[in-house]
Amino acid sequence: MEILKTRLKITEVRMGWFYNGKCTSKARLDGKTAVVTGCNTGARVIMACRNLEKAEEAANDIRKTLEGVENVGELSIKHLDLSSLSSVRKCAEQLLKEETNIHLLINNAGVMMCPRQLTEDGYEMQFATNHLGHFLLTLILLPRILNSAPARIVNVSSIAHKFGSLHSKDINLEKSYQPVIAYGRSKLCNILFTKELAKRLEGTGVTVYSLHPGVVDTDLDRHLDSAFFPGSRWFYRTFGNMFKKSSEQGAQTTLYCAVDESTANQTGLYYDDCVAVRPTGKANDPEQARKLWDISIEMVHWDKNRDPFQKG
Repeated sequence: MEILKTRLKITEVRMGWFYNGKCTSKARLDGKTAVVTGCNTGARVIMACRNLEKAEEAANDIRKTLEGVENVGELSIKHLDLSSLSSVRKCAEQLLKEETNIHLLINNAGVMMCPRQLTEDGYEMQFATNHLGHFLLTLILLPRILNSAPARIVNVSSIAHKFGSLHSKDINLEKSYQPVIAYGRSKLCNILFTKELAKRLEGTGVTVYSLHPGVVDTDLDRHLDSAFFPGSRWFYRTFGNMFKKSSEQGAQTTLYCAVDESTANQTGLYYDDCVAVRPTGKANDPEQARKLWDISIEMVHWDKNRDPFQKG
């Protein structure tokens, strides 16, 4: 028994090497409205998801967990397919009609290392889903977010941004496509978008954050066999457990950026394990951030006469 206890203690220490970031804020969101994409209290939380059945299952799990807890807020589910610009517009316009305020937008959903495919709009899937969809959603909701200031926008990126480049002259990666590189590019775009948006929102009371949540135990790994070799997913799931975080652990940095008092006056930074860290040089390049903004504006067919930075 003593040997077992010792081994468990050693395991806890080892796990602590990877999972040392934790949001300790006691801030409450009573009366606030939060929109979270791809999430399968006190606040009104809107779960914007592609798969409504899984979203409802997740919502029911949350409700069961919070049974007996007072003032836990309200959960609402909206359909959102981030790979479809028409779906993004429909969801965003519905939110504008129904929500007087939006205090928190967490752009969390995504796909990872999938085989090359084009969306219904003709764009490379990972770039479209992980970046363009969130870019358009944010722009449409921005006037309502501005009107709700102080407010926050949190973009979930990844350490995989280190593998990415913008590829502005081959935005659909037609010349060469590698699932890992395409995923890294989309995560790089999350950080560049955060940098440029933060710059444009200076002085408005709306702050913006990007982050690496860690390697989290989710079904994002479903394309690993096609991205690498058959059996990759099994190998990853069998031997990668000591490196992976639970959903609760993986949410800590997102929560830290979303609610922690110490980040209230910070904007445009990139976080890992609840600490602001420096991303790659490419992710810190203001010229690349502006270029991505201009490319994205064209790709989502944004009406340039429509000012997203106007309160309303």
